[in-house]
Amino acid sequence: MKPTSGSYDMLGQDLIAADDKALTNFRNAHIGFVFQFHNLLPDFTALENVIFPTAVREGHETPAARVRGRELLSRMGLADRIDLPTANLSGGQKQRVAVARALMNAPELVLADEPTGNLDWASAMQVMELIREINREEGTTFLISTHDEKIAALCKRQSVVGDGVVTG
Repeated sequence: MKPTSGSYDMLGQDLIAADDKALTNFRNAHIGFVFQFHNLLPDFTALENVIFPTAVREGHETPAARVRGRELLSRMGLADRIDLPTANLSGGQKQRVAVARALMNAPELVLADEPTGNLDWASAMQVMELIREINREEGTTFLISTHDEKIAALCKRQSVVGDGVVTG
Protein backbone atom coordinates (compact mmCIF):
# COMPACT_ATOMS: atom_id res chain seq x y z
CA MET A 1 0.00 0.00 0.00
CA LYS A 2 1.34 3.39 -0.97
CA PRO A 3 1.25 6.36 1.39
CA THR A 4 -1.36 9.00 0.64
CA SER A 5 1.15 11.84 0.82
CA GLY A 6 4.83 12.62 1.02
CA SER A 7 7.82 11.30 -0.85
CA TYR A 8 10.65 8.88 -0.35
CA ASP A 9 13.76 9.57 -2.38
CA MET A 10 16.44 6.94 -2.83
CA LEU A 11 19.32 7.50 -5.23
CA GLY A 12 17.51 10.51 -6.67
CA GLN A 13 14.26 8.70 -7.44
CA ASP A 14 10.94 9.33 -5.71
CA LEU A 15 9.87 5.78 -4.96
CA ILE A 16 6.42 6.81 -3.70
CA ALA A 17 5.57 8.39 -7.06
CA ALA A 18 7.01 5.47 -9.06
CA ASP A 19 4.68 3.00 -10.75
CA ASP A 20 5.02 -0.77 -10.33
CA LYS A 21 7.27 -1.20 -13.36
CA ALA A 22 9.61 1.59 -12.23
CA LEU A 23 9.76 0.10 -8.71
CA THR A 24 10.54 -3.35 -10.11
CA ASN A 25 13.32 -1.93 -12.29
CA PHE A 26 14.68 0.09 -9.36
CA ARG A 27 14.76 -2.96 -7.07
CA ASN A 28 16.49 -5.05 -9.73
CA ALA A 29 19.14 -2.42 -10.34
CA HIS A 30 19.77 -1.16 -6.81
CA ILE A 31 18.57 -3.62 -4.15
CA GLY A 32 19.62 -7.20 -3.53
CA PHE A 33 17.54 -9.57 -1.44
CA VAL A 34 18.56 -12.57 0.64
CA PHE A 35 15.54 -14.44 1.91
CA GLN A 36 15.57 -16.65 4.99
CA PHE A 37 14.64 -19.57 2.75
CA HIS A 38 16.80 -19.10 -0.34
CA ASN A 39 14.00 -19.11 -3.00
CA LEU A 40 16.19 -20.53 -5.74
CA LEU A 41 14.97 -22.05 -8.98
CA PRO A 42 15.65 -25.79 -8.37
CA ASP A 43 16.14 -26.78 -12.01
CA PHE A 44 18.63 -23.97 -12.64
CA THR A 45 22.32 -24.41 -11.88
CA ALA A 46 23.96 -22.37 -9.14
CA LEU A 47 25.41 -20.06 -11.78
CA GLU A 48 22.08 -19.64 -13.58
CA ASN A 49 20.40 -18.71 -10.29
CA VAL A 50 23.09 -16.16 -9.50
CA ILE A 51 23.03 -14.45 -12.92
CA PHE A 52 19.23 -14.46 -13.12
CA PRO A 53 18.80 -10.84 -11.89
CA THR A 54 21.18 -9.59 -14.57
CA ALA A 55 19.57 -11.74 -17.27
CA VAL A 56 16.20 -10.22 -16.33
CA ARG A 57 17.60 -6.69 -16.52
CA GLU A 58 19.48 -7.24 -19.78
CA GLY A 59 16.92 -9.54 -21.41
CA HIS A 60 19.52 -12.31 -21.78
CA GLU A 61 22.62 -13.80 -20.20
CA THR A 62 25.82 -11.88 -20.84
CA PRO A 63 29.44 -13.02 -20.76
CA ALA A 64 30.18 -10.36 -18.12
CA ALA A 65 27.35 -11.70 -15.94
CA ARG A 66 28.73 -15.22 -16.19
CA VAL A 67 32.18 -13.97 -15.13
CA ARG A 68 30.80 -12.05 -12.14
CA GLY A 69 28.55 -14.96 -11.18
CA ARG A 70 31.46 -17.39 -11.24
CA GLU A 71 33.57 -14.96 -9.18
CA LEU A 72 30.84 -14.57 -6.56
CA LEU A 73 30.23 -18.31 -6.32
CA SER A 74 33.97 -18.94 -6.01
CA ARG A 75 34.19 -16.34 -3.24
CA MET A 76 31.33 -18.18 -1.52
CA GLY A 77 33.37 -21.38 -1.57
CA LEU A 78 31.21 -22.95 -4.27
CA ALA A 79 33.62 -23.11 -7.22
CA ASP A 80 33.05 -26.85 -7.47
CA ARG A 81 29.24 -26.45 -7.43
CA ILE A 82 28.80 -23.77 -10.12
CA ASP A 83 27.27 -26.07 -12.74
CA LEU A 84 25.14 -28.19 -10.40
CA PRO A 85 21.36 -27.75 -10.28
CA THR A 86 20.50 -26.14 -6.95
CA ALA A 87 18.21 -29.09 -6.20
CA ASN A 88 21.47 -31.06 -5.70
CA LEU A 89 22.96 -28.63 -3.17
CA SER A 90 22.80 -28.73 0.62
CA GLY A 91 20.77 -26.12 2.48
CA GLY A 92 23.88 -24.19 3.41
CA GLN A 93 25.15 -24.24 -0.17
CA LYS A 94 21.78 -23.00 -1.40
CA GLN A 95 21.90 -20.11 1.06
CA ARG A 96 25.38 -19.12 -0.16
CA VAL A 97 24.05 -19.17 -3.75
CA ALA A 98 21.24 -16.87 -2.59
CA VAL A 99 23.75 -14.44 -1.08
CA ALA A 100 25.76 -14.45 -4.32
CA ARG A 101 22.55 -13.80 -6.30
CA ALA A 102 21.76 -10.79 -4.08
CA LEU A 103 25.20 -9.36 -4.88
CA MET A 104 25.04 -10.05 -8.61
CA ASN A 105 23.96 -6.61 -9.81
CA ALA A 106 26.37 -4.82 -7.42
CA PRO A 107 23.45 -3.23 -5.57
CA GLU A 108 23.77 -0.21 -3.32
CA LEU A 109 21.64 -1.98 -0.69
CA VAL A 110 21.17 -5.64 0.26
CA LEU A 111 18.27 -6.59 2.51
CA ALA A 112 19.15 -9.88 4.18
CA ASP A 113 16.77 -11.90 6.35
CA GLU A 114 18.86 -14.36 8.41
CA PRO A 115 21.49 -14.75 5.65
CA THR A 116 23.50 -17.21 7.75
CA GLY A 117 20.57 -18.92 9.45
CA ASN A 118 20.95 -22.23 7.60
CA LEU A 119 24.75 -22.34 7.67
CA ASP A 120 27.28 -24.04 9.91
CA TRP A 121 29.54 -21.63 11.79
CA ALA A 122 32.47 -21.87 9.33
CA SER A 123 30.20 -21.19 6.34
CA ALA A 124 28.46 -18.38 8.21
CA MET A 125 31.82 -16.74 8.88
CA GLN A 126 32.77 -17.11 5.22
CA VAL A 127 29.53 -15.38 4.17
CA MET A 128 29.94 -12.62 6.75
CA GLU A 129 33.53 -12.01 5.65
CA LEU A 130 32.38 -11.71 2.03
CA ILE A 131 29.65 -9.28 3.12
CA ARG A 132 32.27 -7.19 4.90
CA GLU A 133 34.59 -7.30 1.86
CA ILE A 134 31.78 -6.26 -0.51
CA ASN A 135 30.87 -3.45 1.88
CA ARG A 136 34.47 -2.19 1.91
CA GLU A 137 35.28 -2.73 -1.76
CA GLU A 138 31.99 -1.85 -3.47
CA GLY A 139 30.32 0.37 -0.87
CA THR A 140 27.25 -1.84 -0.67
CA THR A 141 25.13 -1.29 2.43
CA PHE A 142 23.76 -4.42 4.11
CA LEU A 143 20.67 -4.40 6.31
CA ILE A 144 20.78 -7.75 8.06
CA SER A 145 17.97 -9.14 10.17
CA THR A 146 19.19 -11.83 12.58
CA HIS A 147 18.47 -13.41 15.92
CA ASP A 148 22.10 -14.54 16.20
CA GLU A 149 23.95 -12.18 18.54
CA LYS A 150 27.33 -13.44 17.28
CA ILE A 151 26.41 -12.50 13.71
CA ALA A 152 25.01 -9.14 14.85
CA ALA A 153 28.26 -8.43 16.70
CA LEU A 154 30.12 -8.66 13.37
CA CYS A 155 28.12 -5.74 11.95
CA LYS A 156 29.26 -2.12 12.16
CA ARG A 157 25.98 -0.97 13.67
CA GLN A 158 23.23 -2.79 15.53
CA SER A 159 19.63 -1.81 16.11
CA VAL A 160 17.34 -3.90 18.23
CA VAL A 161 13.62 -4.16 17.61
CA GLY A 162 11.52 -5.19 20.56
CA ASP A 163 7.86 -4.61 21.35
CA GLY A 164 7.57 -2.28 18.36
CA VAL A 165 10.44 -0.05 19.49
CA VAL A 166 13.76 0.37 17.66
CA THR A 167 16.83 1.05 19.78
CA GLY A 168 20.43 1.62 18.76
